Amino acid sequence: MSKQKQSKLLNKKDFIAYFLVAGTGAVVQLVSGSILRNQFDLTYGASVSYGYIISFFVGFTLTKMFAFDARNSNQTRREMVKFMMVAAGSWGVTWFFAVASLSFVNQMLGERTFTLPILQKSINPNELGCQVVGMGFSFVFNYIMHKTFTFRSTGFYNRLKAFIR
Repeated sequence: MSKQKQSKLLNKKDFIAYFLVAGTGAVVQLVSGSILRNQFDLTYGASVSYGYIISFFVGFTLTKMFAFDARNSNQTRREMVKFMMVAAGSWGVTWFFAVASLSFVNQMLGERTFTLPILQKSINPNELGCQVVGMGFSFVFNYIMHKTFTFRSTGFYNRLKAFIR
């Protein structure tokens, strides 16, 4: 990769802004997934998926506003379509790495839980750690795709619109 392309992809300001935005989305995903898992007795994979869906809306809004200087692009519909495409791939990355790493960790270490004394809430550190692993892989995938595809005019949206008509 040429140095000029690399510097455009790894723009420090964009990366830091995206890291903060993604961190907010990660917190929303972890909290909502945990609440859904505990309240509705969902499986680990289902709670990862639903948490991801909830954080999607927070992620689009914050990413557009703060991460890639797309606040005034006047292309929100186009960016939303492309964001949803990237989000579908990112969901797959998040789910796969979270579930696969949990299976591996549980086989190697066994399932572990402990109770937080103040909240009287049971915590599974394997699940929490593996969800963070999945979100880490998703972070890299999202940053590259949003930087090079979602918030950049690529001509893809116009071709897609023409194809649908």
